[in-house]
Amino acid sequence: MKKQKKHQNDILENRQPGLRNRETNMVSFLFVALFMLMAGYLIWFSAVQAPHIINNPYNKRIDNQEKKIVRGKILASDGSVLAETITGEDGTETRRYPYGSVFCHVVGLNASKSGIEGMENYELLSESGSILDQLANDASGQKVLGKNIVTTLVPKLQQAACDALGNNKGAVIVMEPATGKVLALVSKPDYDPNMAPSEYNTWLGYDSSDSVLLNRATQGLYPPGSTFKILTALAYIRQKSDYGSYAYTCSGSAYEAGGTTIPCYDNTAHGQEDLRAAFANSCNASFSSIGLELDREGLRQLCSEFLFNEHLNIGIESSVSSFSLDASSGISEVQETAIGQGKTMISPIHNLMIAAAVANGGIMMDPCFVERIENADGGVISVSEPHQRAELMTRDEAELLAGYMRAVVTDGTGSALSSADYRAAGKTGSAQYDDSENYHSWFVGFAPVDSPQIAVCVLVEDAGTASSETVPIAAEIFDAYLNR
Repeated sequence: MKKQKKHQNDILENRQPGLRNRETNMVSFLFVALFMLMAGYLIWFSAVQAPHIINNPYNKRIDNQEKKIVRGKILASDGSVLAETITGEDGTETRRYPYGSVFCHVVGLNASKSGIEGMENYELLSESGSILDQLANDASGQKVLGKNIVTTLVPKLQQAACDALGNNKGAVIVMEPATGKVLALVSKPDYDPNMAPSEYNTWLGYDSSDSVLLNRATQGLYPPGSTFKILTALAYIRQKSDYGSYAYTCSGSAYEAGGTTIPCYDNTAHGQEDLRAAFANSCNASFSSIGLELDREGLRQLCSEFLFNEHLNIGIESSVSSFSLDASSGISEVQETAIGQGKTMISPIHNLMIAAAVANGGIMMDPCFVERIENADGGVISVSEPHQRAELMTRDEAELLAGYMRAVVTDGTGSALSSADYRAAGKTGSAQYDDSENYHSWFVGFAPVDSPQIAVCVLVEDAGTASSETVPIAAEIFDAYLNR
């Protein structure tokens, strides 16, 4: 019995080192896994969440920086001052906007942390000196100057866009297709940001439809109207290998079993059309019929790729464009969606990104508002790099759509641009809203066609069904930039 017990003890003793090793390995593995998870979370937090938290208007830590730092300047691409803080003899600080209402929505308000004022709030209230300089400043208690933000905005082009839009409600945006640099952004009605100390609460009380604080260029949502035919045409090209032989005889309207009659503008009968002519004429009858031939899930997936139902994350405040068509949608909804009506809604900045992707060979760039960040003495701290959002089309598809958009100018609804010294391309649109006979008017386009330098989006609220409002505005922008 003693020998048997000793033998069992020997077995246990031999097993215990192995058990201890396995247990140690398991604990070590657990700690390594937890460490990797924490490291991954910190990396994700720093890259994704930190910028939003830093610039959150409820982040009081940043506001406390104003006690020791004079808010930095916001500058145009040519160095012109768009926003600066003036310190009076009594030490009172006043935020001044030299251009008044011209840049109000894109530069934004310090009071509401909107626009670039909000997007770059952290940098504007950050010291740019060395650690030793910062410690010396803290010890002296003397306020120092924050960093300056040099934007991509061009004052002459911004002024031209502001003048062209006139007293209309709406928006104008100008962007470089290849880089995403926003050269001008105007929204009306507007306001004078210098009056914010006394008028801000009054502005907050405006009805949403008349609000001067609403940035219609990025926050406004509208039915895209016929500008959506860019995506309808792309879906048809992808789904129908014989799209080159497309033919339709337009009698002025299309009627389908769903009970919806889709009329062309002024009930115009366009006659025999191929796809290019139907696009140039913005033929509702043709495109509502095309919609019925499309795979609905395929169109939905295409729109998802083009950022519908997704945050744009462009830095400044923006709204989410919506697309709801699916396999269960009825015939009438399909017809309406194919011509940019129905439940589809889009922001002007999003519509511009789509048109600019066509101009850029199928590559969509993220809009960029900041060229670089400088210290108070003009030394460069960081430079913004263009950011590609996605390659959404092949170059062949983009060139085909660009050709269709050129036909809009040469043979279709954008003919007011046909006599220009440059070769422009675009798509007009009118969008009925509120179940009424009221229409918003659109134009998206770019120029020159062969080597696009700028892309433009124009939206005019309540402008009717013709393109007589938006195309001339776009022409003024093209002229101001290309005929410099």
